[in-house]
Order: sequence, then structure tokens, then C-alpha cells
Amino acid sequence: MFGYEEFNLSLAYPVIYLLLALILIGVYSYYVYRYTIPQIEKYKKFLLTSLRVLALLVLCLILFEPILNLSSKLVLEPNNLVFIDNSRSIKIDDGTNREQKVKEILDQFSDNTSDGNLSFYEFGNIVDEISNDSLTGIDFTDGSTNLQEVFNYVKNSDKNIASVTIISDGVITSGSNPYYEALNLGIPVFTIGIGDTTRRKDIELKKVLHNDFIYAQTPTSIIATISNNGFAGESVKATLIENNDIISEENLVLSSAGIQNISFDYSPKSAGQQKLSIQLSSVKDEFTTANNKKIFYVNVLSNKIKVLLLASTPSSDLSFIKNSLKRDENIEVSSIIQVSASTFLEKLNYQKLDSAEVLFLVGFPSDQTPQELFNRVISKIKNEKIPYFITLSSGVSLNRLSALGDDLSFRYSQNFPGTKEVQPFILPAELSNPIIQYSNEDPGDTWNNLPPVYQPNGIFSPRVESKTIAQISINNKVVKVPLIISNSFSGKRSIAVLAKDIWKWKLQVASKGLDVFDNFIVNSVRWLRANEEQKLFELETSKKNYSQGERIEFFSKVLDESLNPVSDAEIKININSGNTTIESDMQNVGPGLYESSLVINETGDFSYSAQAMIDNRVLGEDQGSFNIGEIDIEMIDPVMDYSSLNLISNETGGEFYFPDSYSPLIDQLKNLKINSSKDKIVTSEINLWSNSWMLIIAILLFATEWFIRKRNGML
Repeated sequence: MFGYEEFNLSLAYPVIYLLLALILIGVYSYYVYRYTIPQIEKYKKFLLTSLRVLALLVLCLILFEPILNLSSKLVLEPNNLVFIDNSRSIKIDDGTNREQKVKEILDQFSDNTSDGNLSFYEFGNIVDEISNDSLTGIDFTDGSTNLQEVFNYVKNSDKNIASVTIISDGVITSGSNPYYEALNLGIPVFTIGIGDTTRRKDIELKKVLHNDFIYAQTPTSIIATISNNGFAGESVKATLIENNDIISEENLVLSSAGIQNISFDYSPKSAGQQKLSIQLSSVKDEFTTANNKKIFYVNVLSNKIKVLLLASTPSSDLSFIKNSLKRDENIEVSSIIQVSASTFLEKLNYQKLDSAEVLFLVGFPSDQTPQELFNRVISKIKNEKIPYFITLSSGVSLNRLSALGDDLSFRYSQNFPGTKEVQPFILPAELSNPIIQYSNEDPGDTWNNLPPVYQPNGIFSPRVESKTIAQISINNKVVKVPLIISNSFSGKRSIAVLAKDIWKWKLQVASKGLDVFDNFIVNSVRWLRANEEQKLFELETSKKNYSQGERIEFFSKVLDESLNPVSDAEIKININSGNTTIESDMQNVGPGLYESSLVINETGDFSYSAQAMIDNRVLGEDQGSFNIGEIDIEMIDPVMDYSSLNLISNETGGEFYFPDSYSPLIDQLKNLKINSSKDKIVTSEINLWSNSWMLIIAILLFATEWFIRKRNGML
């Protein structure tokens, strides 16, 4: 009825209560109009009684919260979706006339659009629907092939999909292999393979193995894997290039095995992100040279971590810490050591402080430390967020340390004269902390049995944002007073050892062959220098190498100083190639998450930078680089991937076709249209009790009753 298959009314309370209410309403209304003043005709009594019953019934229904449920049947017409590869690889000249074959197939499909209920889509990096009339306008210019996007589109579609047909060479240059996504859809996938399956005579640079992070001026190996088909015994030259400079060249005789490795020694000169590439020379009769080059990027770190030791007086702690640091070849140690009120072990050189990356405050500052030196140290810690390690060794002034304020990882009060002997007790939750690890698999027993050290008398407590690694133990009794504390908050890092004479931790266990002290000091440097603290603003591209015309995607995240997501920041990306400058605004897509994309039709190396702004205040900055068009990834692999296309078809209940034998597919799609109709039951709920019309009806009924009563002069 009215196009609905089924409808019913549900109430919040049992129907029996509604029936009882109806009876009471009827009795009450009858009683009210049994005798009237003045007397009126019977039909008027009946009319007034009915109006009263209906009005009260409507109000009663509202109290029972009625919900009207309606169900209708919707017939979903089956759709056969056809996806056409619009990437540049369709233009590869492999003797099979790829582009012409695709257009012939589309002409045939176009003639059967209505019979097979066909819908057409083109895909490359993304999927776009195209009309039947636009099929001749496909130009095969997309810079990548992302088959995964095809199945993402199908999965998210609300259509009744009878089948999926893919016309492609099957070579994936973006995204991942969609085999499992295709399998989970439960929809037959038909594929028409474009191109030649014959492997041509060719040389290919298959892959490059390298470390993403390396040290400046430190040799590392870069290994390239080279394959060849039909060129065994030929010689090629492999060249390693940094930016546009040739770093190394190696001659290679191609192996009859068809695959081999070649190694380059690389020593980066400076820190920063470096663009590298490996180029193979071409050989006569090689099918394509597009796959003879690979571009990659490495992050070059400073070759040595610059550590500055600051001490108010020479001490055993200072000597032992300095020796431990010098054992690591990746740490460069310098020092500023005071020997008297106005004398330093070496001439006071503030350049050491300016170039330092990590500070070690060993019994620093003292009451005699020059104020200018201490002010510079405070500025480095507070303003430049330089990480530091502090130990309360001989000579330290706890009162002067208070100048660090919130940048001190601990609080202290009631500073009494003298010291107390304490041993470390590593908290169970911190046994896996990287700062205390060494060659022993279980550091807890060793640390908890280290010799006692001396902690100043007073009350120490960690700040809220600090982490206590070790508490003190006195006479084998653990006391909830911190001994070793770490702090990582708002981009700042520090480690504090609240004691002196920690050199004993090395000297008295050296005979046992334990390296606990050396590792503790070196691990502390690495933890302090590590970039694990959350950057407030991070910006990156989806990848480093793009084809010409391929969409460049930017992603970023923004946090405030308390590491909470910021969703109202203004971010403008500046992209520069030397000749061209482009700006792009980023849009918020979630809590603290932003994205932007654009297409650049130029080729070359591009750098980008951006600031995250909020209320005209800079939250953070980031930068990077990418390359467009130096390598056309669509031209690297000229062979149709028959195995992948055939596997997807067979496993999903579809079938693979070559361009010269796909005619039966059209009939199959017509049959699928006939046999794949689905009925969808659409249900809807109408909350009658919250509908304003219910109240309006009740008011109209009461108003009508009142009008009739007034017209008849009733009390």
C-alpha cells in the first residue's frame, strides 16, 4: 500500500495500557456530555464526545511514544563496471599497438553499453568516472598506475555491482598489489591484458640498497642490483651521482645468470638530505633505457655528536665521564673546566658552547662560576632547547641551579649540610629503558648492586613531566626519592643523576668486566640527541619521485606546545624549482591533520618549505624536496604483467582475455546483468510522538470542541 511492503506501529509501553487508557477516555468523555446545559441535540453530543475522545487519545499517544516503521522494496539494477588504464605505459611502443587496441576494445564496449549496463571509469593515480561519449577522449597521460584505487572505489560504491572489468597492462607503479582486496569483494573480476608478455632484450637497474640515515664523512656502501636479458658478456658503466656531481664510476661485465650486484663506497661530505642516483650506460639494441636509472634520497647526520663538559672544578666524576665519552668514535668531546674563581684549565672559549649539541654539567655551576658563562648556559638550555646531562658532583651550587626553573627535571627543598650514602634501585617499569642498557641482558641486578654514591641531604622530587628511572636504596631499603631522572617535554630533554662520586659505578665493577658505566654515559648522549621528541609541525610528500603530470600530495600534522592537536592552523606551502615558485594552502582533514595536492607539469628538482601559523604566531617550520620527471616510472617496465592479471581473474571467478580474444566477455557481462538483480529492503522510522503535527492535531480538536460549545452557549 502506497508503495510500502510493510508498516507497523511500535509503542514504548504495552498495548494493553493504551487500550485501558482508551476505555477510560471514552467513559470520561461520555460522562462529560451525558447531561449538558443547555440541552443539545444527540448528534451534537456525539460530535463533541468524539472530538474530546480523539483529542485526549492524541495526547495519550504522545505519552506512549509511538514510532511508525515503514518498509519498502527497492530493486537494484546490476552494474558492470569497466576500468580503463589511462597511464602513459599504454603508449609504450612494443609492437602490439597498445593504444589502438584499447580504443578498439572501447568502441566495441561502447556499442553494448545499454545491453550490458556498462559504466566506464579511467584510472591512473585516482579513479574518475567518464561518460560513454568521452571514451574517445582518453589520452593516456597519467603518470602512475594504481590498481588498488580501483578496488577501493568498488568497495566504497553503493551500486549493485555485477562485475569489474579492467583494461590494463597490469604493471603497478603506485600503491600496493590489490590481490587480497579483489578477493574479499566477492565480485568476478575480468581482465583484458594490454601489451606484450615477451621479455625483450633489456638491461634494468632493479633496486638500490642503502641506509636511510648515515653519518657525514663516514664511509658507507650502496649496493645496486642489475638484471639483463640477452646481453651476457656486454660491458656497462654504472655511475653514482650526488646531486649533479659524479661520485664514483664502476665498469661491469653483465653476467649470464641475468642478475648481479655492484657496490659503491660513499662518504657524504656534509650533513642534510642528499639526492643520489645511479645511472647505467645504454647498450646497442636495448629495448628501453627508461629503467637504467634510479633516484633515491639519504639523510646525512653530523658525523660526530658534539658534547661539551662543563665543570666547576676537576673531579673524579669529570675524568671518568670524559673517558667514557671518548671511547665512542661518534662523539666529539670538548670541555670548559674551572680550577679557581678566575682560572680555567684552558682559556675560556664561548665558541665551544655555541657549537655544542649536548651539555654535561658535572658539579656545575658552583658559587664561583662566572655569571656570564652561567647565563649563556641557561640561554642554551631554555631558548635553544639544547639537551643536557647533570650530576650533583663536588662543587655544585643547588641554589644557583634554581635559575633553570622549569627546565630543571627535579625539585628540591630543605637543603641540609652533608650527604648520605645511597645505592640505585631501578624501578621495574624502567628495566627496558635504553638509557640503562648494557651487554648484560638483565641490567636490574647489576644496577641494584652498584657501589653507593653520595646524595646531598635534602628533599628531592621529580617534576610532573619527568620520569624516575632509579630511586635510592639505603641499607637495602628502597626509599621513594629519585636518583636518576629523565625528562622529555615540549621539545626539551635532560637526564639528572642526583648524587656525586658516580665514578665508583665504573671503578668497583671494572674487575668483573662490566661496562655498565660507559654504556650509561654513551646511552645518555644518544638518548639526549635522538629526535624522538615530537616535532610540533611535520610536512612530507607521499613519495620522493613523481612522473610528469602526476599529482603531488602533501601531508602534515600540527601540535601545540603541550602536544595537543591543532586544527585551526594556517599552512601555506612554498614550492620552488629555481625557475618557478608555487604556493599551495593546506586544508584541515582531522584533529591536527592537514593535506594538500597539486599537479606540476614541469620536470626537475623541487624544494618545499612551510610554516604552521596560529594567531600570527609560528608553531613550527619544516622543509623537504622531491623530483618530477627525471625518471618516468610508467616507462620502466615494458612487459605486460600477465601473471598478476590472470591470478586476480581466476581467483575472483572472472577470466583473463587477450585483446584479440575478448569477444565472449561482452556476452558474459550481458548474462551477469540479467542474473544479478538484487532487492534491497529500505526501512524508515517516523517518531510520531516527537512530531509537531501530533500536537497541532490535538490543539485543533480541542479548539473545534470549544468552538461548538461556544456556538451552543454551553457552560
